[in-house]
Amino acid sequence: MNKLDEAKEILAAFGLPSKQQNDRSARVLLSMAQVKPDTSWKDATNTLIRIHDIIEFIAQHYDFQYAENSRETIRRQSIHQFEQAGIVVRNPDNPQRPTNSGLTVYALTHEALAVIRTFGKTAWKTSLKHFLANVDSLVEQYRKDRSFHLISVIIRGKEFMLSPGEHNALQKAIVEVFAPRFAPDSVLLYFGDTAQKHLYLDEEYCQQLTIDITQHDKLPDIMLYQAERNWLYLIEAVTSHGPVSSKRIIELQEMLKHSSAIPIFVSAFPDFRTFTRYASEIAWETEVWVADNSDHMIHFNGEKFLRPIS
Repeated sequence: MNKLDEAKEILAAFGLPSKQQNDRSARVLLSMAQVKPDTSWKDATNTLIRIHDIIEFIAQHYDFQYAENSRETIRRQSIHQFEQAGIVVRNPDNPQRPTNSGLTVYALTHEALAVIRTFGKTAWKTSLKHFLANVDSLVEQYRKDRSFHLISVIIRGKEFMLSPGEHNALQKAIVEVFAPRFAPDSVLLYFGDTAQKHLYLDEEYCQQLTIDITQHDKLPDIMLYQAERNWLYLIEAVTSHGPVSSKRIIELQEMLKHSSAIPIFVSAFPDFRTFTRYASEIAWETEVWVADNSDHMIHFNGEKFLRPIS
């Protein structure tokens, strides 16, 4: 067998679903193990590797070019399942690194690597059997190692655990600090996690308000609805992506074209330094909230709020 077929056999032995026993996942495994066509499996490694590096390794050593926009497919349809199977761990060098960070890396677990290095040898079946017998406890241990760094947020009395990172820390502040101050008695309609895009979505309420939620990539980071005023807060948590710009307003208005709710556009920032980086992009007639000065709002609304300080 060639290396691609051998990689597929290893994935099948590890119990990966049939959809992950394909060429893409086999190539991903080969790149993560740094196994070239002439490399022996006993020389496999668990080097830290980014998805960009995976694509480059495959192109260089297996003459197959994935487009850069394939990164999300590789992450969701191969690496995610590898993590679930206990053969790959994310950011072992820094578990607090945000999921959407450009520095995110993956590596084969030490336990999986030890098994992979025995492929083709007499010890293969024994080492594989031992791994499979203990994989549940291994997965749970890696999950516990990561859960120490997760961010807890309470939504309607239920605790949700967010992946680590500045973005989700800001979103937690929006729900727990901004909402009680500036959107009292509001209902949370949507909350997206960097690792789980639709962590919380009240589909029934969105349908009642005729909000088009079919284009998931167009949703803001957080949506709150205050029924008394019929105000719909559309909030972008700005840490790495842009604020509510004029272009973003057009996209959000398209989502609300059949809704009678009154949109309130809010750009939320962790601190003033981040705010100043994006100030020139913020659209007029929108609001700004800075988490480290949480008792105040900045209104990009011209003379609407022009009045003397009382």
